[in-house]
Amino acid sequence: MALRAVRMRYFEKDAILSGIGISRIGRRTGIPGLELTMEAVRAAIADAGLVAADIDGVATLGDTPSEHVNAELRIVAADCGSGFGTGGLLSPVMSACRAVAERRARHVVVYRTIHMLGGTVPVKPQGNARAPALARMFETRHGAPRPAVGAMDDVNELVAAQAYSAANWLALNCRRHMELYGTTKEQLGWLALNARRNAALNPRAVYRDSLTMADYLGARLVSTPFGLLDCDVPIDGSIAVVVSNAVYARDCPHRAVAVEAVGGSDGAGGWFHRDDYPKMAMSDAAAQMWSRTQLTPADLDVAQLYDGFTFLAIAWLEALGICGDGEGGPFVEGAERIARDGQLPLNTYGGQLSAGRMHGYWALHEGCLQLRGEAGERQVSRRPEVAVVSVGGGPVAGCMLLTC
Repeated sequence: MALRAVRMRYFEKDAILSGIGISRIGRRTGIPGLELTMEAVRAAIADAGLVAADIDGVATLGDTPSEHVNAELRIVAADCGSGFGTGGLLSPVMSACRAVAERRARHVVVYRTIHMLGGTVPVKPQGNARAPALARMFETRHGAPRPAVGAMDDVNELVAAQAYSAANWLALNCRRHMELYGTTKEQLGWLALNARRNAALNPRAVYRDSLTMADYLGARLVSTPFGLLDCDVPIDGSIAVVVSNAVYARDCPHRAVAVEAVGGSDGAGGWFHRDDYPKMAMSDAAAQMWSRTQLTPADLDVAQLYDGFTFLAIAWLEALGICGDGEGGPFVEGAERIARDGQLPLNTYGGQLSAGRMHGYWALHEGCLQLRGEAGERQVSRRPEVAVVSVGGGPVAGCMLLTC
């Protein structure tokens, strides 16, 4: 059985990321979503050395309808957005990999557009009044048989306990992690500081000013233990990638980025019903990804990990096996291991914490730039050959292993 698994050729190995594109990025820009989308899509197609007529597939999360993109490009492209439905926000990219591997398309453009329309509704600080309700909710589950719960089936329970946003829900995971392993607020802070230090070298990042630990610790409370600087930054923007069959690598104008392995999760256990809580779906996604390759965490040269909240980056480090359970906090402490010249450079573009929230697609864009050696001032000095990209938290997760 093990020998057969080694010899199996998974579909993603027949796919490459041949082009990448990014639009203007900003906060409350007022730029229409379709305009941002087409900036990124056209840039990605040109970066791949292609023209619009070469695109015969499209995949997206449904932000800007694909028919609008087809109309703007004056093409008729098949919908390649289904085929790998457990990769969370990265599912369209993984589905595109399957489409080109199965020769249902030659070149698929995948895009994600975020249009905040003036920003998000402010989240009120969560004080002690709501903590007992959340604690009681968790206590009724802890140590008892867990019911079968799907990815979002327990949201109503969270809302009933007056936990209204992902900031509240993931704060529970973080607090439990702190109780189990001694993870500290300052360790979370090093992720914010590392992100800002990298963002200073990224001209598209929305927050580039210097940040100190005192600034971080002094930020207003959002949901204990998360403060404002533990949360990602809402922005307007779009990012696109072109997924091509691997045979196109010889004609690609840049070093082709190969897709070595992908992983996703069905989200079983929902937000807080997992037997291994505070672990999340990312543990399942990472396990699937590593099962599809002979590479190991020791082979990683750079990591672009989802940091919708600081704690999610720690959780991904542990889920991916880069460090053991409870070791994520000490791993990032001081931000030396995760610096651009450190053991594992992390979120070299500034992450969602400082560059802006693109639901992980900026992480994918940056992973390609680093592997191609085209990240400019923030390029990792040791030319990376293996990168991991991850997206998601709670019951939604997907990850990809990229090589060049």
